[in-house]
Amino acid sequence: MHFILRNAKWQERNICTIFSQIAYSVNDMVQTVLEREPGAATGTHRDEYIRAFRYMLLARTLDEKLASLYRAGKIPGGGVYLGKGQEALSASVGLSLRKGDVFSPLIRDGAGRLAFGETVIEALRTCLGSALGPMRGRDGNVHRGRPKDGYLAMISHLGATIAVVNGILMARRMRGVTDCVGAACMGEGGTSTGAFHEAVNQAAVEKLPLVVIVADNQYAYSTPNSRQFACSSLEERAKGYGVKGYSVDGTDLQACLSTLKTAVGEAREGGGPQLIVAKLLRLCGHGEHDDALYIDPKLKASPLGRDCMVVAEKQIISKGWASEADVQGWREAASREVEEGVNQVQREPSPDPFKEYWSALASKHLAEGYEDAAYAS
Repeated sequence: MHFILRNAKWQERNICTIFSQIAYSVNDMVQTVLEREPGAATGTHRDEYIRAFRYMLLARTLDEKLASLYRAGKIPGGGVYLGKGQEALSASVGLSLRKGDVFSPLIRDGAGRLAFGETVIEALRTCLGSALGPMRGRDGNVHRGRPKDGYLAMISHLGATIAVVNGILMARRMRGVTDCVGAACMGEGGTSTGAFHEAVNQAAVEKLPLVVIVADNQYAYSTPNSRQFACSSLEERAKGYGVKGYSVDGTDLQACLSTLKTAVGEAREGGGPQLIVAKLLRLCGHGEHDDALYIDPKLKASPLGRDCMVVAEKQIISKGWASEADVQGWREAASREVEEGVNQVQREPSPDPFKEYWSALASKHLAEGYEDAAYAS
């Protein structure tokens, strides 16, 4: 126990330094992002909006399926954390980025992951523990990513990935790489960590092209905002760091797309770090294991409690950009894609611990027991 506590304290003191150093190495692998069209920077406003909405639909459908699988005991790699109520913000983040950018999502960023290029199959393979997935069934289902594509795996020490993004951006600067942006997502609870403060301060001093997106969903697990911070709103902190701050209605897809496009553009043009705080409400528990009875009913009845999916659908129909039949068709297409993905992944092999020697270190010769011939093979 003494060792565990001592080790935990050491990690806390050194977390930003370590993650920044790791990120320099990760940057060696970060060369291209997914082969996809640039997001919010191209196309008409209608096309951009519909594209975002369809990612929201797909993410909501996938989340609901994962929740069902979790309740059926089919998710072996950990819990399930839904993005219900946060899809508009998340999709806007993914679509605001383009080839060469870096994306660091959080557990509720299913829509952003899909918009950035993750496939339904990849997500399902990780959640269902397939050996063919990006994590090969070796890690928890939220710790997935593809660093070579600029898509970083989430770190459970919330707030810590900002330092990783900083390190990648600084490494690129040293190599003379320009015209790239790093986006780091978190909940409002993560802004109370030391890692968050140190990394945002570092980014501000270095004037890095960083965009920090805070989903202020009113609760850090079950802790309300009134017990998390004393300022009236988190965007007030931007001045203290010397960065530009934004406040946006996280339930409004149009507002989210516009704000993300502006902030990412500012960062890309040399404006330094940008801090976006989106006000919304998590429309579910912290995870599927949580009944969320602590959420204030008044919040649910307030504008914060609006379902961004419902808001976006009404806007699309009211503007004449699509009909109810169109939306229903998109919904059915999303359902088919998810169901087909589940059917495929459930037939795939699970990892076999007797056929591989796994190491937490990329440099296996540094791992304890490497001298064992069986381990080294």
